[in-house]
Amino acid sequence: MTTIERLWEGFELPIKDALHYADGHSYDVALDSAVPSGFSVLSPFELDEVLEGDPSWVSSVDGLAAVDLGERGLLWGGEGSYGSEGFIARLTVDRALIWAMFFTESNPFDRIQLSGNVANFISTSGFEIAVDIDDPLIPPSPDCY
Repeated sequence: MTTIERLWEGFELPIKDALHYADGHSYDVALDSAVPSGFSVLSPFELDEVLEGDPSWVSSVDGLAAVDLGERGLLWGGEGSYGSEGFIARLTVDRALIWAMFFTESNPFDRIQLSGNVANFISTSGFEIAVDIDDPLIPPSPDCY
């Protein structure tokens, strides 16, 4: 079991603007209103190294919005422990993590709009994040916005 899977079992995510995959790959991300997806993917990092310095640097997450994908699982968005935090995630049918993104300054995500394979997650402060639900590293095509 990877570190991110272990954290997710307790409904926790690291307090870091990041995209995490269940297989253990993590990437720094940044809110970016200059790009259509609303965020930029930066560099990969090792989650274990980040948490080594402070293993308690995690936030409890709670869902506020969900979209049932049937046999393909679930999209979930919500809040972290602090008012400014938000997260988005794709889960399996059994609610295991496929991928999750956490933002420290987005505010909670309370709405999800799904069009084909592209989900738009909208926060209470108006941030919009658009992702290909199968792989958030792949920017959705411009005609999806």
